[in-house]
Amino acid sequence: MDNLKNLVREKHMYRSRIGVAVLVCLVMTSILVSRLVKLQVVDRQYYATRAEENRMRLSAVPPVRGLVTDRNGVLMAQNTPAFVLEIVPEQVEDMEALIARLRPLLGLQDAEIARFKSRVQRATRDKQRYLSLPLRSNLTSEQVARFQLNRFDYEGADVTATLTRSYPLGAAAAHVIGYVGGITEDEFKKIEAAAYQGLTQIGKIGVEKSHENELRGMPGAKIVEANVNGRPLRELEYRQGAPGKNLILTLDAKVQLAAQNALGELDGAVVAIDPRNGEVIALVSKPGFDPQPFVAGIDRASYKALLDDRKRPLYNRALQGAYPPGSTVKPFMALAGLEYETLQGGHGEYCSGSMSLPHSTRKYRCWKRSGHGWLDMAGGVIQSCDIYFYEVAQALGIDRIHTFLSLFGLGHPTDIDLPLEKTGLLPSREWKMRTRKEVWFPGETLNIGIGQGYMTTTPMQLAQITARMAMRGKGFKPHVVHAFEDALTGVKTLVAPEPLPPIPHRHAQDWETIINAMVEVTASQRGTAHRAFKDAPYRVAAKTGTAQVAGMSQEELKARKLEDTPFHLRDHALFVAFAPAEDPRIAVGVIAEHAGHGGSAAAPIARQVMDQFLLGQITYNVAPPPGAAPATAAPAAATPANPATPAAPSAAPSASPAPTAPATPADVAPAPDAPAPDEGEEEEVEVEIER
Repeated sequence: MDNLKNLVREKHMYRSRIGVAVLVCLVMTSILVSRLVKLQVVDRQYYATRAEENRMRLSAVPPVRGLVTDRNGVLMAQNTPAFVLEIVPEQVEDMEALIARLRPLLGLQDAEIARFKSRVQRATRDKQRYLSLPLRSNLTSEQVARFQLNRFDYEGADVTATLTRSYPLGAAAAHVIGYVGGITEDEFKKIEAAAYQGLTQIGKIGVEKSHENELRGMPGAKIVEANVNGRPLRELEYRQGAPGKNLILTLDAKVQLAAQNALGELDGAVVAIDPRNGEVIALVSKPGFDPQPFVAGIDRASYKALLDDRKRPLYNRALQGAYPPGSTVKPFMALAGLEYETLQGGHGEYCSGSMSLPHSTRKYRCWKRSGHGWLDMAGGVIQSCDIYFYEVAQALGIDRIHTFLSLFGLGHPTDIDLPLEKTGLLPSREWKMRTRKEVWFPGETLNIGIGQGYMTTTPMQLAQITARMAMRGKGFKPHVVHAFEDALTGVKTLVAPEPLPPIPHRHAQDWETIINAMVEVTASQRGTAHRAFKDAPYRVAAKTGTAQVAGMSQEELKARKLEDTPFHLRDHALFVAFAPAEDPRIAVGVIAEHAGHGGSAAAPIARQVMDQFLLGQITYNVAPPPGAAPATAAPAAATPANPATPAAPSAAPSASPAPTAPATPADVAPAPDAPAPDEGEEEEVEVEIER
């Protein structure tokens, strides 16, 4: 038995095991104590902060975007209440599963999901997964109710009340007001991230883009206490941000709508400017588009339909459309002739219906194939004789034409406070050699003399040069913002009109000579715009134009009729005017695409715009109420008051004295009781270049 049991060895083994166990316990206890010391003492501040972060959530509070109103306080861009579904990525274990559950509930589109995932990736990259990211805006009340009933199934998602942008005038002002949309990856790289905390949208076009910094405001912040699941319990602190500034525009909403309606079924553009200060009264491009779908994120099919539309509704014709100005440049050509003394006011030219350059048999035809006979300068403007201005252009030469028309701003942007403006083209010898590697030909100068050939302008430029003619060479840079208003204090900061350098001219009386001729375009029965303005209670200085779309061959001795021409080959109708002629308050440029003649198609559009601004109502082609006395034209000097029109700022130059209308030449003027002739509408002819 003694051989089977060794008490000493067993005792030693027992003590060894106890020692090892004690040592292990001491080591483990030391590790635990050291870890506790590290957690509770060394890293106390770090973990206390993390705990506070888990309990309290810091969220950016997006600022309220500034409102946009017209000059009379009519809202043109506003903020309306809406519900938004937001997701905090940090609180979602399986984002794909969550989106899959939300898709049938909200009817999510692939584009929406892709846009949201892009935001999640950006938040992850910037270590901001704790931020709430919007998945769907403008939820319906039914969608909100269905979400709340199943709220427990969508951990990390929540519905919040917010404000969304809306545009009361819709398509009528879409190109000038613009719209806001989601911030793209390229845009995010260019913006200041701190200024867009909590924001997911940015101005895309129009004043929403050009004045993004003023409209946006600065974000605030709030600290919210949350439970272990991240659900908000109470708000602990709120830091006020700064709302965006309100924009008071120079636009008149009633005139804007009048211009939109006046275009009717026609496509084109209308720009109206106050020549006394450069304020844009109306800026319409038609067709337009509804900006509202872009706010929440337009679906792919709808956007593709807009892009594929042959009428190009997304194209801002007022600022980007480059059209030949046609006969609207003829008053400026006449003024150039007076400036360089190649033309005298009484200088006459005989129009037989065609002409030829020296040593050439090629015919350059007038729009009136039978000819106008003898015309002086006023008659050339009034009846828009092409032959007369072929001769003027030939005498001036392309170099002097380019120099003079450049003074009015042709070939250069007007620098209006809107994005994406094009420059148009005022050709020259240097331009042609640089771009086409060719010399300038004499026939091309004739083209420029009637606003054809390489020459193009935008409707904004046409309105601007007309405003400068109205101000006898003075003028202001066009702008659409009248003032900025602080949303909290109501303090307004006015935008001062920016004067342009006066256009030098040797003889001041030359301005009156040309303007008097432009007045007769509407006042004389032979004037090409007489029909549209014969009963207007204010005097109008104007010029019609027709921009040729398809050229004519030498064999075509007679101009094609409008109704016999395919629509896409029909000429564009143009019209420029200012009124009242003796005290200009509005200058208008109109382009009506494929509408034919400026006098019959574009002039009535301008008439309605001028009526609305100067009279407060449209009187053109409006039947009087039963029993009313027939309307009679007011004296030329009488200017109806427009209470909606602000007074000219003190910086605006004083109005020039009323010009007196010259007598119409005997060979032009019909008998006083003669009806307005049918031939008083011009068709410019694209001359074939003599090389």
